[in-house]
Amino acid sequence: MKSPRSLLLAAWLVLSLLRFGAAADTRPNIVFLMADDQATYSMGCYGTPAAKTPNLDALARRGMVFDNHYDTTAICMASRASVMTGMYEYKTGCNFEHGPMHDEVWQQSYPVLLRAAGYQTAFAGKFGFEVAAASAPNKPHLPSEDFDVWGGGPGQTSYQTTQNPSMAHYAREYPHSTLSYGAFGRDFIEQAAKQSTPFCLSISFKAPHHPVQPDPKFDSIYRDTRFTKPKNFGREHGEHLSPQSREGRQYERFHSWSYSTDYDGVMAKYFQQIYAIDVAVGMIRDALAANEVQDNTIVIYTSDNGFLCGSHGYASKVLPYEEASRVPLIIHDPRSPNSGKGLRCDALTGNVDFAPTILKLAGLTIPQSIDGGDLIKLYDSPESTIHDALPLINVWGPHPTHSLGIVTRDWKYIRWPYESDQFSATEELFYTRGDPLELENLAGAESAAAELQKMRVLYDAQVEHWRSQAVPYNNYQDFAEFFQRAP
Repeated sequence: MKSPRSLLLAAWLVLSLLRFGAAADTRPNIVFLMADDQATYSMGCYGTPAAKTPNLDALARRGMVFDNHYDTTAICMASRASVMTGMYEYKTGCNFEHGPMHDEVWQQSYPVLLRAAGYQTAFAGKFGFEVAAASAPNKPHLPSEDFDVWGGGPGQTSYQTTQNPSMAHYAREYPHSTLSYGAFGRDFIEQAAKQSTPFCLSISFKAPHHPVQPDPKFDSIYRDTRFTKPKNFGREHGEHLSPQSREGRQYERFHSWSYSTDYDGVMAKYFQQIYAIDVAVGMIRDALAANEVQDNTIVIYTSDNGFLCGSHGYASKVLPYEEASRVPLIIHDPRSPNSGKGLRCDALTGNVDFAPTILKLAGLTIPQSIDGGDLIKLYDSPESTIHDALPLINVWGPHPTHSLGIVTRDWKYIRWPYESDQFSATEELFYTRGDPLELENLAGAESAAAELQKMRVLYDAQVEHWRSQAVPYNNYQDFAEFFQRAP
């Protein structure tokens, strides 16, 4: 006897065929995969030989690796809102301590627009934010009805598959949620490939987000592994950073999360969680091949933010430093002549680029409200550019840690405006091309005075953009004044 889910899926397939007709649709399929809290140094293709990520590394060899990809807000909720909409946080109006996304913003997201254009859509994993009507902001909900197949969950979700109601039917075979999402992707691809319309599969893994609960199936993978600490590891390499940045939980977690006392043990579990993602990615890639849709399916892999893992004596994310804000990005477009060459792109890119890229792949018009650009332009021409600069935003957590940064291909400027009896407004300037570990703050260096002025100009322009574009709710407009530099 078929399960209720199988009957429901069969009914959806029939309705979809009736809705869109049987004519072949040659638009590409899209698979968007996103980890949670994954740093670049957790993958072999980003220069860490000890990292066991064979499927991700194979995807990198087939596609393109992006070496300067930033999340414009390095925290889950706001980053995921920017991913879905292609807009900066102050335009999505969405983050912890601020409020949910309003429905009129959500209606311009890539999943909604693709489904309206005839794509089969599916989502599984940690959705990360909720949607509310502007008239009822205190009644947020998950937009599960806006997807053809739903495997998502509220809040942080759980590593126990049984605790995720929309995924619980996978629990017997895949008790840990990471592999359950691989199974979800496999099953959706198998069913969607039978239709004459393209599909868009979006999966947001919980891993390697805290609490640390790696799949015991992979306990042997990094057992007794010794990990090389980065050269900016430890408090002695953070004394030149702003005192404001030490006021958040990112500072105390260097000790409370045991980076200072058990680095190898902590990193072994972190890498083990990422290994499980790699296995799930392998399940999805195998499904594309098994159902003969791999030649017309673009795969995108990234993370919603990075992770500090002890760099400068910090842990967690949020801060605009490299380990937290710069993240992995791999794209494989099998239709491109650049595929299979193992190419890399060092152009500046951001999480606001995913929505416009996906919309353009689907042949749709990009809304004028979008702040991002088309990543496929870089895939086709790695030497081109789509951004001169991007903002790095934090308006979450203790007030001293609120900051606004500007990053270019070569430089990063961060302003910490909070002032009190203990703090003065602080500037930081890093030459990230030559100093990717951010070991020297050049804000006071005479040799960098010209660059400092250039970055201030870009910063001021971003503040003005914030002032003119911020949503009129969830306390975002006031930050334009907070971030304003004195003349």
